[in-house]
Amino acid sequence: MAILYFLIGISASFIGALPLGASNIAVINTTIKQNTKQAFKIAITAGIAEVILSYYALHCNLIVRDFFDRNMWIQILIVVILMAVGSFLVIKKNKEKTKKKNQLTASKYATGFLLGILNPPVLIYWVIAFGIINNNNLMLSLGSPLRLLFLFFAGVYLGKLLTLYLYSKFSSAIKNKVQNISLVINKVTGILLIAIGLAQAIKLTF
Repeated sequence: MAILYFLIGISASFIGALPLGASNIAVINTTIKQNTKQAFKIAITAGIAEVILSYYALHCNLIVRDFFDRNMWIQILIVVILMAVGSFLVIKKNKEKTKKKNQLTASKYATGFLLGILNPPVLIYWVIAFGIINNNNLMLSLGSPLRLLFLFFAGVYLGKLLTLYLYSKFSSAIKNKVQNISLVINKVTGILLIAIGLAQAIKLTF
């Protein structure tokens, strides 16, 4: 029975991480522009951020959902940032960057964590996910046995890591099949960010 919570953690995290988000796009971008090793650094800390957000959602649950419902400006700010960054990438011209390569590489862990933790939609997802889990007689709370909590959050971490790894492998497979890949990935990334921003904006109007 205990292993079921581990599998639920993997499944819930995998499903939540499948839609393109900031972490996924960063992994794709890094894989294509650099390599899978650097992309995996982002995945490692993004997984840690996912565990923190899921833990916080379990702790607060309905309070978190009510907070975002009452503070619409946060959701609007997210939309504006996504649209602004996306537009910048679409119009940005490709430039070679050779300097400060080591500093950029060393920041991948920080990038993965920040992109993972500064992600309110993921927090809302986990609030909803815990509601579904607890409505199916699989009660989980901070008062649950430590063994069950450990297995569940280990599953959450592994699910996030697995999803980002698959994104990285897919990106690596197409890396050598597209000409001028850096310019293309900037355009695609920008369009995806704009699409995500528009989707969030549409949700706010309904």
